[in-house]
Amino acid sequence: MERVNQILENKNYRNYLKRLEDLEQEREFCKHTIEHFLDVARIAYIKVLEDNLNYSKEVIYAIALLHDIGKILEYEEGIPHHRGSVEISKEILKEIDFTEEEKASILTAIEEHREGSEKELSKLIYISDKLSRNCFNCRAEKKCYWSEDKKNFNIRY
Repeated sequence: MERVNQILENKNYRNYLKRLEDLEQEREFCKHTIEHFLDVARIAYIKVLEDNLNYSKEVIYAIALLHDIGKILEYEEGIPHHRGSVEISKEILKEIDFTEEEKASILTAIEEHREGSEKELSKLIYISDKLSRNCFNCRAEKKCYWSEDKKNFNIRY
């Protein structure tokens, strides 16, 4: 997990995490914290193992750590977070030892994680992102804009 830890230890990534925490301090709904990112990573990797998919653990974790970091640009500039996440991820990935092919896969999955893409990796992240949310224990669940079919009322992973 050396490359994943390179992301985690990246000065810019740490600064983005802190900015995101500050921006969401008063947020009533699900927050986009390192805990959320790791929940998405772990669920996605469990699904990779269960379904015998051919994705490296480090690529899965990289996508999960970066998939919502663009919320900062959504809050500050109105840029949809999946596009903002790609912008920020490109900057961070320049300093990480992934191959160009791996970087392209990471960026594509981040770009498409909101759209319910039919591409296997993007779909995996989309599903894992939804499964990571604990709607069954959320104080704001009744006010949440998610449709009932998207809300996660059971523990599955």
